Formats: sequence, C-alpha cells, structure tokens
Amino acid sequence: MKHLLVLGGGSAGTMVVAKLRPRLDVDAWRITVVDRDDEHHYRPGYLFVPFGTYGRADVVRPRRRQLPDGVAFVEAEVASIDPEASTVALADGRTLPYDQLVIATGSRPRPDATPGVLGAEWRASVHEFYTLEGAEALRGAIDAFDGGRFVVHVTEMPISCPVAPLELAFLADARFRERGIRDRVELVYVTPLDGAFTRPVAAERLAHLLAERGIAVETDFVIERVDPAAKTLVSFDDRVVPFDLLVTTPLHKGADFLAGSGLADELQHVEVDPGTLRSRRYPNVFALGDAADLPTSKAGATAHYAADVFVENFAAHVEGRPLPHAFDGHANCFVVTAPGRAVLLDFDYAHEPQPGHYPLPGLGPFTLLEESAMNFDGKMLFRWAYWNVLLRGHDLPFPTPYTQAGKRAEVAR
Repeated sequence: MKHLLVLGGGSAGTMVVAKLRPRLDVDAWRITVVDRDDEHHYRPGYLFVPFGTYGRADVVRPRRRQLPDGVAFVEAEVASIDPEASTVALADGRTLPYDQLVIATGSRPRPDATPGVLGAEWRASVHEFYTLEGAEALRGAIDAFDGGRFVVHVTEMPISCPVAPLELAFLADARFRERGIRDRVELVYVTPLDGAFTRPVAAERLAHLLAERGIAVETDFVIERVDPAAKTLVSFDDRVVPFDLLVTTPLHKGADFLAGSGLADELQHVEVDPGTLRSRRYPNVFALGDAADLPTSKAGATAHYAADVFVENFAAHVEGRPLPHAFDGHANCFVVTAPGRAVLLDFDYAHEPQPGHYPLPGLGPFTLLEESAMNFDGKMLFRWAYWNVLLRGHDLPFPTPYTQAGKRAEVAR
C-alpha cells in the first residue's frame, strides 16, 4: 500500500484530503495528516475578534472532526524532513515514511524577527492579530484606547492575507467613530510598499478610501527595530514613527522544520513550480497554501483554487501521466472597508484586479473594486461556507480558473 502524507491540517491540507480520499483507492492508498495540535482555526476570523464580532468559539473547532473518514490523524510536532529518504521525523521520535508528500503547514508570524517587538511593551502598547491570542489581547487594548497615535504596521511581504492589516485600520477607524473619539485619534498605516495596496490598479482606484477616513499612509518604510521605551518604529533609513498603540504585522515565515531541508527559500516557504505546485527538486513532494512560495496572495481563496488544480494533477501524477493542469495563481479577497461595506478583488498571476461583476458577468452579485453591502455579506457568509462546504471538499459556485468575463480591463497610470 502506498502512503500519502500531508503535513498540516489547516485549510489547504484539509481541503486536499477531503477531495482526494474519494478519488484514491482505499486498498491502494493510505492517507495520513500530521499536525501539532487538534485545533483547526478559521484564521480569516481573527480580524473580527478585536472588535467583538467573533470569539474563540466562532473560529476554533476540533481538527479531527474536519477530516473525512478514512484519513488518519497524527497529533505531533514535525522535527525534520529527509526528502532523499522520503521520511518525516516527528519530535516524539517516530519516523513516518511516505511515497508522496504534501506540505501544507502554512506561514506563521515571527515577532521575534524584529528587534524590540517582544520588548517591555509587548501585549501592552505593541500588539498583533495574526494569532488568536494576539487578537484577543488586542480587543482589550482597543476597548481601553482613549486617543493618541494608533499605528497599523506591516513588517515585510509576503504575509498571510495581505489586505488584513488594511481591514483592521478601516475597522479601527469605524470603532473610534462609534465611540465618539475619532477626533482624538491619529490613525497611521505604515507599509514597506510604495502604496497601501499590493496591486497597482487596486492602489490607484482605492487610495481614496484611506484619504476619506483620514488614515495617513507612511510608505517605503523598512523597519529596523521597535523602540519600546520611546514607543517608536525606526526604519533602516532612520525615519521614526511614534505610536501610542501599535498593531504590527510581523515577518511571516514557513515552518521551522523546513529550514535546512533543501525544500524551501530563506523565509522557509517551499519552492514549487507555480503551475504544478510540485517541488522544484523532488518529484514526490508538493506544497499548497501559505506554505508554498507562489507569487500570488497567501490567502484561503488561493489555497482553495490551488487545491482544485492539485487534485487533478495528483491523480495524473500517481498514474504516471503528465500533469494536465496548471494553476494560474487565481486569488480573490473581500476587503472590509467599514461595518457593512467591503470591496472585492479578483486576479491571478497575469492579471491585475479589474472592475466589473463577479462571478456572473453583468449580474454579480458581487462588484469588483467598488464598495458594496453585498460584498460585505459575502465576506461574512464565507465563514459558514468554510466550515460546511470547502473543508468538506465541495465546490463553491465560483470558477477555479481566473476569467475576465464580466470585467473591464484597466491599467494603472
């Protein structure tokens, strides 16, 4: 019997085994998922925890219950991979051999990578929301904040869900207005990029959203350190951004066991062919989701579309046939701009976000590059779809390959 080993039981890993288990002969293939704990987190929900919309019960469920019947689950920390021997060593001393390996261990925030972040102000005036514990702590800090400089900061790209820090700035603006203290708050968005959005067309069309809300933007800011005593961010070119309350998005890296494995880049993201999702060095190793070094957004939608392509490719691969499908980098994301309002972006490796309607040309129901209440409803309904549709291996009524149907091409000036 052959063994498919999947490292990571999050979004990508769970979707893959849910789609593959019915397609692989149970007498020929054993499937095992390895993860360090039994908590499956709906990570897009972290954005809403600091504002009380979601709590722990809304974003955490047992991991085992999300996996389909016929898939084994091993709760253990991965220590290392030996791709030459096709084995994975666990921290408890066990070794798991594999015939095919899928790495879906995500990308994790590393606040320790920036000097001063974990200093005396950590979880006092310095926060993050890319962990559930961080999002819960930030809720108390936002509730207690009564005025001053509120700074939302991105350390470096790539990060999981690159628009999430912007969304947090928009929701913070709305919360301070609701509390009647917005005139006492200076809200600043600090980014290493040359604009608030990562895609040029989106940056051009949507920059007005920050200006209208009075959110200042500090661009091209490459952070050297946080000075917790002075409560400042300091860049490598000696610029200084003071703060009273800082929400930083730390550097993101792949799993530590990938360091030195020969599979990953310097940020520990697995180097794969962007079309086939297969390792550039080992033909029996694949990577999906945030764990891969794909040149597109690290987001749940990307993992969903990539999983669809991977399943078709994997079925051909194990039968010795050429890989028939190429992942096009399709990604889309709802950007919350205010309570009840959101913008939708849809793009791939080759195409910038464009205005129009999605997924049905001329009908939507979602509008692209424009704020709407329907877009916000789509964002909020996605949590139900995540738990009940995507993780079960079912399809959403959205096209997996990127399509320009219903879109109007625009080029950034």
